Amino acid sequence: MSYNILGINPGHNGSACLVADGELVYYVEEERLSRLKYDGNPFKAMVDIMHRYPVDELVIVGTHPDHPTLGWTMEDVFTGLVRKYNPNVKTTILGHEHHLTHAACAFYNSGFKKAVAIVVDGAGTYKDIKMNEDGSIVAKGCETESVWACEYPANFSVLHKVFGDNFQNRMVNDKFDVGNSVTIVKAYEAVTNYLGFSFLEAGKTMGLSSYGKDNPDIPQLFKDNRASKDIFIPEYPRGAYIDDQSNPIFRRNRDPKNFHRNFNEVLDIEKDLAYKIQQETQEKVGDLIEQAINVTKINQVVLAGGYGLNCVANYYLQKRFPNVEIYCEPISHDGGTAIGGAKLTWHGNNNDRTIRKQTSLYYGPKYHPEQIRQALTQFENKYTTYEGNPKAVAELLSENNIVAIYQGSSEAGPRALGNRSILYNPTDPNGKDFVNQVKGREWFRPFAGTVLEENANEWFDFAGMEGSPFMMYAVDVLPEKQNQIQAITHVDGTCRIQTVNKQQNENYYNVINEFKNITGIPIVFNTSFNLAGDPLVETIYDALDALERSDIKYLYLPELKLILEKK
Repeated sequence: MSYNILGINPGHNGSACLVADGELVYYVEEERLSRLKYDGNPFKAMVDIMHRYPVDELVIVGTHPDHPTLGWTMEDVFTGLVRKYNPNVKTTILGHEHHLTHAACAFYNSGFKKAVAIVVDGAGTYKDIKMNEDGSIVAKGCETESVWACEYPANFSVLHKVFGDNFQNRMVNDKFDVGNSVTIVKAYEAVTNYLGFSFLEAGKTMGLSSYGKDNPDIPQLFKDNRASKDIFIPEYPRGAYIDDQSNPIFRRNRDPKNFHRNFNEVLDIEKDLAYKIQQETQEKVGDLIEQAINVTKINQVVLAGGYGLNCVANYYLQKRFPNVEIYCEPISHDGGTAIGGAKLTWHGNNNDRTIRKQTSLYYGPKYHPEQIRQALTQFENKYTTYEGNPKAVAELLSENNIVAIYQGSSEAGPRALGNRSILYNPTDPNGKDFVNQVKGREWFRPFAGTVLEENANEWFDFAGMEGSPFMMYAVDVLPEKQNQIQAITHVDGTCRIQTVNKQQNENYYNVINEFKNITGIPIVFNTSFNLAGDPLVETIYDALDALERSDIKYLYLPELKLILEKK
């Protein structure tokens, strides 16, 4: 039998994964099961896994070694839960190595034999750092940026770290810049807060940034290679703020949320500040990569931490470093640390040098078609069902109908890749506004697309990449094609795109291919199957609930060869 490691991240984006003999076979985030966005303490996810697999070892990341214990047995709460399924479970705590587990997740999934890992994060583990020969403390605070040299089986050498707290920020390593101020993600969080969003909603700031321009009235956000302390006020470990009292240009006389639903309300300072923070932070991440390559002479780079989900920055980095192999980890938020911790433990304990490149993100729960069929019988009075196939779905899409698709294992990470997706016609000039309204999203947020792999380069500039199977890049739409797919072409001429072939997802591929046969367009509009503020749907009940609460009329169930139409 295989040796099964259950890795968990109890913090926000709480997650659990199952690594069997070094192979990731299962991953689910707590929010998908509990239906609470960003939920932590992945008890439901752990139980879900333990109902499916035996567990030999529990690896805990992202929590303190002194986390709460249970009465009577005095076990930590997570070990106590697993022990009830396996009395002999072994527990390994990696709670004091948050950035290490980010780096490990990206490295082991990248397929590289060795690499330099760049971790750009909001706030990792808070710790004292002793790096002087005499053992004295040279830094204290939360990890925010790290550079690691990575090599099999489990050799991770920290080359550079930035630590932040509410009083000081210090860098460790004289081969990198030594300025001190607010860090990259904290500056981005401050702007996100200024725009009226939560600190964890940086993707909305990224979407708004494309509407802005260079504004000479806005002061430089970064000075001496670090974000300016004259503008930003950090609140570690959570969030940061803009000092609008000391900077009159940032003062406003109305609620920042006013523009979220009305494009006529957005101020130039809001659009331009979003643009500026996007431009300056991606340049700083690029500078960090450049320094890391110069120091290590390693030409393979993996990117992790929350900033790794910034698909605009990822494309910028790909174009800036055309001769560098860059792997952007698709589960680079904190949920991925569960994977990093489990794989690090396996490779380290077993001296395993096997390279297992990540080729799929369909790691979530999968429900038997008969389970889905039984669920549908409870809602027969609300839906009409008829035989469905890819051609029928493509015809609905070509007629400007929204069709949700539900199939197979759910996707790991925040991107919907055709198993839990909402589909639409990318040629509809009003498509973005229409679907944003249906989902309850802000007007400025763009949508993604999925293109047949064999046609991808006819429509998009991939800057030398072979494809984008995990939807990690906002790439340029070729100028002559932009008017043909207006619904997914952002205001700056880009599109966050997924490439797909038949081997990766046959049912989804077939829908797009049939859409191509009807329209000549080998692309569909693709957004996550959820309504604003909700996690992606997980079960068929979640899917039907989303339909019930929205104007989405059709649901395609490929495994049952059915289309549901809401009455």
